[in-house]
Amino acid sequence: MMSKAPMHRYAVYFAPRENSPWWLAGSRWLGRCAARAEPLPQVPVPGLSTPRLHALTKAPRRYGWHATLKAPFALAPGVDEARLREGLHELCRAFQPFTLPRLKVALLDDFLALVPGGDAHAIETLAGACVMRLHPLAAPLTPDALARRRAAGLTPEEDTLMLRWGYPFVLQRFRFHLSLTGALRDAEPAEVEALKAAARHRFDPLPPCRFDTLSLFAEPRPGADFRLVEQMELGT
Repeated sequence: MMSKAPMHRYAVYFAPRENSPWWLAGSRWLGRCAARAEPLPQVPVPGLSTPRLHALTKAPRRYGWHATLKAPFALAPGVDEARLREGLHELCRAFQPFTLPRLKVALLDDFLALVPGGDAHAIETLAGACVMRLHPLAAPLTPDALARRRAAGLTPEEDTLMLRWGYPFVLQRFRFHLSLTGALRDAEPAEVEALKAAARHRFDPLPPCRFDTLSLFAEPRPGADFRLVEQMELGT
């Protein structure tokens, strides 16, 4: 569906196909369906209260169930959503679908995520293409956005990547992951272990996950929840 009004920002993500077991499992884990833009009841995690689980999953819930390929960006002057969709379709035609390596629960820095348990070369190649080929369609970062990123602490390499590509964690600094929680710095060790166990119970039994689409997400207004706008098939 074509958006009726320009969106504040867009993002290109990997997201499992809507209504697939992987989409439903991840959306229920976060407590929100980004395709229908509505909350979902979260599956309880033994050892955590419902409000505590809701709080620990707040950060990724706003963005929806996904793995980032091209981080949120505003459109460059003169570029509209139709041109962005055209660029995404061109990109999709250049890549064939594949099956993700088995995804496993891992602690990345201070948050939990699902990460590939095997060779990620195909993922990294496609992610790099998203960053580089779609970059001309994105507006430069504003001074405020640059300052916010730098305030979080970046290495010189990450700062260089941010200035060149609009995001610090791309190309050689890219790590494919589907976020399960926000920062766990203040969580008790028992809470982290409870989340790990629940995530393994939730995701380990699922069948292999196919990477067969690129997903366009949009943020309608500053600070609003991201929505799934369209899933475009690879190889077509």
